[in-house]
Amino acid sequence: MPSTVIRAAHYDIDKAKLDILFTTGRRYIYHDVPPLEAERFRAAFSKGRYFNANIRDAYAFTEIVEPVG
Repeated sequence: MPSTVIRAAHYDIDKAKLDILFTTGRRYIYHDVPPLEAERFRAAFSKGRYFNANIRDAYAFTEIVEPVG
């Protein structure tokens, strides 16, 4: 199901990184996310709700800031 909060997400299984692009345009990489957690996120009916309950405060992250112009 499409999310009203999350525009796109990609999981790199080799690096255990979950890359999430929000509808606001902000992008974060969540580190050391286990494959099972990434799969549960992918399968969640409400990705925003799952993200808030299970990922947001559970994993270290890096915000990706794109250079302007």
